[in-house]
Amino acid sequence: MSTLGLAQPPSDLLAIDAMPVLGDAEFAALARIMQSDARIHLAPAKKTLVHSRLSRRLREHRLDSFRAYVALVEHDAEERRLMVTALTTNHTHFFRENHHFEHFRANLLPRLQARPANRPIRIWSAGCSSGEEVYSIAMTLLGPTVGESRWTQGRDIKLLATDLSQPVVEATRDGCYTASAVEPIPEGYRKAWLVKDEAGYRVGDAVRRLVTARVLNLFEPWPMTHKYDAIFCRNVMIYFGDDAKAELEARLVDQLAPDGFLYIGHSDRLIGIAAERMRGCGQTIYKPRDVA
Repeated sequence: MSTLGLAQPPSDLLAIDAMPVLGDAEFAALARIMQSDARIHLAPAKKTLVHSRLSRRLREHRLDSFRAYVALVEHDAEERRLMVTALTTNHTHFFRENHHFEHFRANLLPRLQARPANRPIRIWSAGCSSGEEVYSIAMTLLGPTVGESRWTQGRDIKLLATDLSQPVVEATRDGCYTASAVEPIPEGYRKAWLVKDEAGYRVGDAVRRLVTARVLNLFEPWPMTHKYDAIFCRNVMIYFGDDAKAELEARLVDQLAPDGFLYIGHSDRLIGIAAERMRGCGQTIYKPRDVA
């Protein structure tokens, strides 16, 4: 549910002409870093947005030019990581693209409930943003009442939530949301699984204990050994070039259980090997071609 793309400039940002100019050479160098580290393609049209977002980093380091900032990120791994985070944003909400959760509820959930109790259940939210997607999955898994969740007791159920950005992974772990943020959650789920507090709502322990949140670059080696019954990777790949997209999709398919489902975003599409191995079974929902 994570949308990985360029962040909009903050409203309190100083005027662009008050900051050092971002030259073509410096922009090209920053674009190469984003391509190599996160496989995100920065088109020239994004130059103004890059300038706006990274101006904060120049002020933080008291630098007077983007040339100096490029030199910094080329030698400072931590600042390089912070730059990548600064140039990505995460737009999401609970039960976004709800047809995916309806499909999950109707097609995958009964199968998981009928599975032998000693067989693990694994689900991955790849590009989890601030946690709304993975907690929507968890609530769908548990059901709209505490009584309906009893089938999960004693089972090995783990939901993995990963994102490139450390701050949003920490937000996922916190599981705290404003009252307006939880409005899309159906009332039954909201009453069963959220706890109201002074700041808004927090996700209850029964939901949180199912979720493990980790920082993960999707183009680096993956530590997971399990195959996944469902993988949600939605509205992440639209910012990648076709080569990167084909590589990632092929790896996602490899990580999927033989009878698992792959859920991608409304603007995404399967290409390359993934398109050959998978077939559509709903709106941006796929399963292996050899599965009935």
